[in-house]
Amino acid sequence: MAQPTPAYHASAVAMGGSGVIITGPSGSGKSDLVLRLIDRGAKLISDDYIHLKADPAGPIITAPANIAGKLEIRGLGIVNMPFQDGVTARLLVRMASDAERFPGPLPLIEFAGFALPTLAIDPFHQSSPIKIEWAIKTLVDHDRPRVALTTDDTDFHP
Repeated sequence: MAQPTPAYHASAVAMGGSGVIITGPSGSGKSDLVLRLIDRGAKLISDDYIHLKADPAGPIITAPANIAGKLEIRGLGIVNMPFQDGVTARLLVRMASDAERFPGPLPLIEFAGFALPTLAIDPFHQSSPIKIEWAIKTLVDHDRPRVALTTDDTDFHP
């Protein structure tokens, strides 16, 4: 019997062909940041929970079926919108009010068994969506996927 795919507490968008996973505690601003990224041309993958599947190109992000195409907009409720599924993760964004001013290269941080380039960002700064766009552009322009499976188990399937 196949094991159910685990759901991870995170939101995700597609920017170009790159998936961005956004993590943080409940109420930290993930959905608000997703909404602002969508306003700038990103496509919703999933809000609040995601599935990840191991792939040689990197983790593939999909939405759990029961929340696919749904986004919580605080003050309005849950809205339906177009979404994109099956996008390779290229960046992990971590909600942080204490983001460094000059952090250097994006560090690789483990998330769900994968090491991903990670940007710490205050989600409520007006420039946060633009900073995420620049981080993706930098990774794509320099062809630096820098994604690695962080387990030695060849049967690992997050």
